[in-house]
Amino acid sequence: MEMIAHDPATGVYPASPDYIHALEVRHPSRLLFVSGTMGLDEQGTAAPDLEGQLELIWSNLRDILASAGMTVDNVVRLTSYLRDGAFVEANQNARLQALGGRAVPTTAIVVETLRDDWLVEIEIIAAG
Repeated sequence: MEMIAHDPATGVYPASPDYIHALEVRHPSRLLFVSGTMGLDEQGTAAPDLEGQLELIWSNLRDILASAGMTVDNVVRLTSYLRDGAFVEANQNARLQALGGRAVPTTAIVVETLRDDWLVEIEIIAAG
């Protein structure tokens, strides 16, 4: 499988260092679509703060990816749903750390979550 970043130098606004406009995936043998994943522990309890929820989200995502024989290196698209716009920087930092600094196409949306204690939800697409 080959991954090629596409960030046009003209005709569109520049991407920031933490994401890219597009990622072409050539010859994937598999695609994995992962539901929105929250910062919940194995009992379904949300961590009490944003940092704890982000840690749990990425731990949960790594476990889900591993169940499909994949890692975070297979992530090709990511959408974050944030309860508050003030969470953007912490979410960005957690994403960059989890992906080892690798930029992927990403979108962050501020939403009302189903429960008040759910602060962020992340869905991904992975290819292998």
